[in-house]
Amino acid sequence: MASKFQSRLVGTIILVAIGVIFLPDLFDGKKQHYQEQFASIPLQPQIGIEDEFATIPEPQFAEIDLPPEPVTVVIEEPQELEGVSEPLNVKPLKVAPYPVEKPKVGNHDSGWVVQLGVFRNIDNANQLVAKLRDAGYQAHVFPKQPKPGDLARVVVGPDVSKSKLSAQLKDLEKLTGLKGRLLRFNPLNP
Repeated sequence: MASKFQSRLVGTIILVAIGVIFLPDLFDGKKQHYQEQFASIPLQPQIGIEDEFATIPEPQFAEIDLPPEPVTVVIEEPQELEGVSEPLNVKPLKVAPYPVEKPKVGNHDSGWVVQLGVFRNIDNANQLVAKLRDAGYQAHVFPKQPKPGDLARVVVGPDVSKSKLSAQLKDLEKLTGLKGRLLRFNPLNP
C-alpha cells in the first residue's frame, strides 16, 4: 500500500492542476473575442458587353451656304480715333550699360603709412608688430600670408593725415630703434 505521504502528494498535485487549469477561466470573467469584419472583394466585376463600349454621338455640323464665286477682301484705312490728335510713336527702350566710374583724382594719394622695415624672417616682423600694437599703434605685416622667400614689410597706419603720421616718426624711432619712412598707402597693393 501507498504511504500516507504519497497519498497526500498525489492529492496535492491533482488540486494544483485543477487550480491552474480552471481558476484563470473563473477569474477572467466573460471574455470578449474580437473578430475583424471585412467584406470580400469580388474577383472580377460583372460587366455587360454593351456597357464596355459606350456609343459616342456623332458631331452635328451646321449647314452653311457658301457663295458661288470667290470672295475678295478689302482692307480699309484705319479710322482715326476721336480725342487723339496724332498717333503715338513708340520707340524701343535703349538700355545703357551701368556706367563705370573712373577713380577720382587724388583717391590713391589719400592714405599714408609709416614703413618701419622689411624683414626676411617673418617671426621678427610679427614680434615687431606685437610690440607696436602693445604700445597702441595700428601696425600690420604685408603680405598677410607670406610665401617662403617673400619679404615682409612692417607698416604703421594707414591714416589720412600725413602730418599726424610724421609727428609719430620720432616716437616710433624711440620705441623700435628703427627709422621709419612716410609712404603713400595703396589699398589695392598694400
